[in-house]
Amino acid sequence: VRSPFPNSGFAPSLFDSPAERYVKARQSVQHFTLVQLGKYFSFHFRYVVHSYNFFLFPSTLGIRDVEFTLSASSIQFLSHYGFDYNKFLKDGIPYMNEVQEKILRQHLLAGTWKVCSNADRDVLKKAIDEVTSWIVAAKEEDTMILQDLNGYHMIDIQLVLRQALENVWTEPLGDKKVMVKKVSPEHRQLLENSSYDHCQKKLILLSARGFTNLFQILVKVKKPLVGHNMLMDLMHLHDKFYRPLPESYEEFKRNIHNLFPVIIDTKTVSKSVQKKCLFPRVSSLLETYAVLCSSNLNPKGPPCPVIALASGCSRYAEKKFPHEAGYDAFLCGSVLLMSAHLLLCRSTDDAVEAEPSFSQYLTVLAEHVNKVNFIRGGVSTINFSGEDSPCRHPPALVVHVRGWPGLTETQIYQEFKARFDVRRLSKNQFILLSNKYKHVRLVLRDYRHHPHLQVSVYRHWRHSPSVNCLLQ
Repeated sequence: VRSPFPNSGFAPSLFDSPAERYVKARQSVQHFTLVQLGKYFSFHFRYVVHSYNFFLFPSTLGIRDVEFTLSASSIQFLSHYGFDYNKFLKDGIPYMNEVQEKILRQHLLAGTWKVCSNADRDVLKKAIDEVTSWIVAAKEEDTMILQDLNGYHMIDIQLVLRQALENVWTEPLGDKKVMVKKVSPEHRQLLENSSYDHCQKKLILLSARGFTNLFQILVKVKKPLVGHNMLMDLMHLHDKFYRPLPESYEEFKRNIHNLFPVIIDTKTVSKSVQKKCLFPRVSSLLETYAVLCSSNLNPKGPPCPVIALASGCSRYAEKKFPHEAGYDAFLCGSVLLMSAHLLLCRSTDDAVEAEPSFSQYLTVLAEHVNKVNFIRGGVSTINFSGEDSPCRHPPALVVHVRGWPGLTETQIYQEFKARFDVRRLSKNQFILLSNKYKHVRLVLRDYRHHPHLQVSVYRHWRHSPSVNCLLQ
């Protein structure tokens, strides 16, 4: 969402280069967490959609307690669309990146694993008190049950008890229960070397990685990755499941391309459809889907492929769930197929067969592969397999201020009714950038005789401070 003030925090600006925008967004991604992720799978030819919602919560097992930010406006926005915060907080699937996994592995192997959360420590202390009181009078092979354990407490308690007491054994029983058995140290050693031990290091790591296991499978299979306006999505995928975002924008691009060699942004594709197929201008993913579903977009060609929802996803056929991750994934995949179908019908004079293959769709989408939409900035798209595409903005304007001392960027922004991004050029000059030619024409006309603000088209050789300095 664009900030009402220019150059404030992470607000996108027409002045931003991709590297500058990356630096802004990187700070945001590092402070915010993922709460839900959606996946969409389909099968040719009558495309059957399987949509999945994954509620996510950062892994807290044996690593530094993770801090993240949830903005008030984001909470309000998601609440409006029915987001289940209880499911996110109580049942969120853990995840970690490679650096966090390496730290956890080192602690597990070195025996320096510890519980970080104060709340977890209270739960563990209560469980340890119960076991130590019980074990004094217990006989060998006697057992007791610890109940009402949530999430990682199942693993935490077993590791803590085994570390503290050499004559106990533990096993998870399901339903938030752990069985504790009194055993001899010799028997304990045999059990630890058994393949049935639920606290093996590899199993703990597998559990702590959580959703990261699925992410690694997606990377391994090298299938096309499809999203809508997906730059921030790619940054979150990199930071949360792969490695912390690098400082270098170019390194980020290389890493993403190595992870996902084929990326398709449906925002970029739909822009092309707008130009080639007289597609109405829309902004949101839901609006794009609704327009593409219109039967009059391609009246003479073959109908778009049938997209059917699997039985487990049938509620998406009965009601809209905007901003629910699984529903948005369904919309995104559907927009891709319908857009590709329209582009294929427009790309050839020959009759398009009734049921085009998915490889034909990929062929017509080739020019958009790895081109990710760049919102309101100095380039139109980010190219993850080459040079970024330059953006064709209307000409920049320069505002020369006379008799209005102390004028700020914010005041200039408000003066021109928020139609331009503003950047100070010198003490009494500002540059204006817009993405609409009509705004440029109107300002040049309306401010022709303004008593304090002289507006003209920016000329580098005339207005650039570095050029003026050199000439002087």
